[in-house]
Amino acid sequence: LVSSHPENVTFLRDPFVKFAKDHVKLRVITGLFKGLEGYIIRVDRARQLVMELGGYAVAIRGVHNEDFEVVEETGPEVKGMKVGDRVTVNVETFCGECFYCKHGYVNNCTSPHGGWALGCRIDGGQTEYVRVPLASQGLNRIPDSVTDEQALFVGDVLATGFWAARISEITKEDTVLIIGAGPTGICSLLSVMLKEPKRIIVCEQSEERRAFVKKHYPEILLTTPEKCEEFVKANSDHGGADRVLEVAGGKDTFRLAWQCARPNAIVTIVALYNEPQLLPLPDMYGKNLIFKTGGVDGCDCEEVLRLIEEGKIDTTPLITHRFPLSQIEKAYRIFENKEDGVIKVAICN
Repeated sequence: LVSSHPENVTFLRDPFVKFAKDHVKLRVITGLFKGLEGYIIRVDRARQLVMELGGYAVAIRGVHNEDFEVVEETGPEVKGMKVGDRVTVNVETFCGECFYCKHGYVNNCTSPHGGWALGCRIDGGQTEYVRVPLASQGLNRIPDSVTDEQALFVGDVLATGFWAARISEITKEDTVLIIGAGPTGICSLLSVMLKEPKRIIVCEQSEERRAFVKKHYPEILLTTPEKCEEFVKANSDHGGADRVLEVAGGKDTFRLAWQCARPNAIVTIVALYNEPQLLPLPDMYGKNLIFKTGGVDGCDCEEVLRLIEEGKIDTTPLITHRFPLSQIEKAYRIFENKEDGVIKVAICN
């Protein structure tokens, strides 16, 4: 996926780079646009996705996405994979040997090929073939009973939602507030539902997305940002949410998250913000909040695939649009402009 003009997406024939002993070559079958809505500006002339982050235009090389692939070739040091295997690709590559990997903090892998390599330092997955380093750790074989589309979300937004629910330490007595009902918000919701808390509240500005939650998860309580704080206080046992997952990344959603939390609550920040956020310690003094923040440690993908196989997680309703790779320009236009009730776009190669 490249660009011939700053406002147009197109393609380029690119020779496949020879890979190292721990790499695999994958044929991309189906992919999803990465959950960066609101940040995409354009795809520029140098084959880079340009995003608005922190007031700067940041270029992301060789666009990556969530995808499912088939192994075409493996390096001699790759273990657990063979040609023909259907696999999911983790959004992070990681060595499995450094201090951070051994403690499950794979987001901070210290290997030169670890961390956010795909789509950043090397080409990503919106292509016919993709090269994945450190493949013994970053790929997970898809069980035979799991369909291609069931597995699509595993490596990124579902891994993110599952991680967020895990670090939030949710109990069955909790009221959990999730701010944002985009793709990552819904994946967080599905993961929180596995914890069976007393009640779950979803706060979402979009009427279409609230309708989506109401249709597919009717037991979930719904509110809007304007009414959220009052609604949460009226629908919780201790004057606020016990656990808050901030997934929206809006202008005021960080403030909303800590304001809606009860004293001594856990506030988990999943969102990627477009500008710095204020931490007004004098205003929150005495609430004794615990904040958990950062990028996903995507090391639970095997467990997530097992839960999908058991029928406990189903993300397929999130796929609202499907296009062949040849129509990716149209797909990007729909996704970027939030047309036609789009939530996730699947691209089939």
